[in-house]
Amino acid sequence: MRIVIAEDDALLREGLALLLRAEGLEVVATAGNPGDFLVAIDAHQPDVAIVDVRMPPTHTDEGIVAAVEARRRQPGLAVLVLSAYVEQAFANELFSVGATGLGYLLKERVGRVEEFLAALHRVAGGGTAIDPEVVGQLLARTRPDTELSELSPRELGVLELMAEGLGNTAIAERLFVTEGAVHKHIRNIFAKLHLSPDDQADRRVTAVLRYLEK
Repeated sequence: MRIVIAEDDALLREGLALLLRAEGLEVVATAGNPGDFLVAIDAHQPDVAIVDVRMPPTHTDEGIVAAVEARRRQPGLAVLVLSAYVEQAFANELFSVGATGLGYLLKERVGRVEEFLAALHRVAGGGTAIDPEVVGQLLARTRPDTELSELSPRELGVLELMAEGLGNTAIAERLFVTEGAVHKHIRNIFAKLHLSPDDQADRRVTAVLRYLEK
């Protein structure tokens, strides 16, 4: 796995590089600003980019903008975004271009090495990884009059774990239920969100995006 890191905090940037190299992963370049990051993407064509949300010069959304541009330049590039805070608008902006191979984690998650590496590998494999804290805060902001209000507490729990990027087996293990029960809950979620099997979009991804948008 070839990785480019974009992070303006030099200590965190080099710490990430050391951690990943110690795990046998190839960090081909690091960058402290969006311009250098995009140059590295063009030069190295990595498999994964790890990008900070807030970067110079204004420290607002430069990282998100650069991540979207990197995906435009290199379709299929997996991107794992790191943020110090839950920023719903930035999460929505990132996932609006498609959820395949994308992740959004709080920086504190990096200290939990196994969780961080699992998220990185999930994203590199084309999956989705969303920080549980992000999911929790977005759930707290959900208005009761949305279509999500039609879901049962168990179905909401399943959808929350789907948003974290867990597959059916992992969801079953987390909830201590059978995979058959998980399949049933997911069918109910699709039905209540009016997601038809004939839809061209991936229904699982669409359900997660609606969950995050609300």
